[in-house]
Order: sequence, then C-alpha cells, then structure tokens
Amino acid sequence: MERLLSWDSLLERIDACRQCPLADGATRKVPGQGDRDARLMLIGEGPGAEEDRQGLAFVGAAGQLLTRMLEAIGLRREDVFIANAVKCRPPQNRVPAPEEMAACLPFLREQAGLIRPQVILLLGATALAAVLGPGLHITRARGQWTQRKGVYILPTYHPAALLRDPSKKRDAWEDLKMVQDKLNELPSAKPEPGAGGSGPGASQAARA
Repeated sequence: MERLLSWDSLLERIDACRQCPLADGATRKVPGQGDRDARLMLIGEGPGAEEDRQGLAFVGAAGQLLTRMLEAIGLRREDVFIANAVKCRPPQNRVPAPEEMAACLPFLREQAGLIRPQVILLLGATALAAVLGPGLHITRARGQWTQRKGVYILPTYHPAALLRDPSKKRDAWEDLKMVQDKLNELPSAKPEPGAGGSGPGASQAARA
C-alpha cells in the first residue's frame, strides 16, 4: 500500500498550526527529529526554553541525560525519532493542557504513521496521557507494555523527573533494558507498509 502521508506536508502544517494558544508564544515549532525510519520512537511532554530557541526536541539538560540513557542500551540519538506531545513550548514550561494536547495529537498520530516504529517509549506522565489516555499514573504504568496495532508501547519516567529525583533512575534503567530486549526480540527489518505489524495502521498507536 502506498503511503498517503508526507513529511513535507506534515512539517508545513505543524509550522502553520494555530489550533491552540501555545503557538502565539512559541519562538519556533519543535516537530521532533531523528531517524524517520526508526524502530524506536520516543515521545516526551513539550519543548522547554532551549528547545523553543533551537527548534529541536530534548536539547537541554534532560536531553543530555536522554542521550546518555540511549547510549547505555547501545543507541545513538540518530538511531531513534524523538518527539513531544505538543510542538510548542507551554508558558513557564507548565504541563500542557488537555485541549492543547488534543490539538497536537493528530500530528503525533501522523508522525507514528510515517515512521512506523516497532516500539514507542513514553517519557513521563504527559506523554502517557496523550498516547494511552488520561487517568493513568506514571508510577503504576511505567514498565508495563501495551500493544496497539503491532506497536509495543512502554511508559517510563521523563528524564527531567530523573534529574529532580535520582532515586527513580533504577526503575528507568529497568525500563530501558526492557526496550533493549524488545528491540532484540523483534525483526531488525520492519514490515513493508500494508504488510501488517507496524504498517500504516501504526498511526493508531498514538490514539488516546
């Protein structure tokens, strides 16, 4: 099945989006970056000050920790795709409101459909709510696999939470090892679009 989605179209629509007030205060949109054919997609909360300045996801202190976390399981940032639940920085780095996440969710779904990841790692409570739905608690949901449309989804703590509370690092490390094991279990070559598994239906993996 031919892909109907286009990265160029998606990025243009993200840049032009004014669906919620966050766009009014954004210096730059932060659509995310990385390998567009990645087996692993990471989803965080939203851009911070440095991300807003550079237009790149996870480039501040939390991003530096995330880089080290990925390296610990043998991955480079270039090997994965990193995105956020919202593409614009919330004022004072507050948690995005439900309506703001809802406005950005179609973009996240489309990214998942284009990338067709085998595994999605949710970084923190906001990403958990955006992808798997509100009412879930990160402390109970972390380390628990969910499978949707052939995509394995695992919540863990946000790197910023690990900087605030280093005692959570042990649990986060166990989650990362689960991701490593899952990637090792799965075929290294992803199925072709339309061949089942994590094909175009993978966009459903980002449904709340």
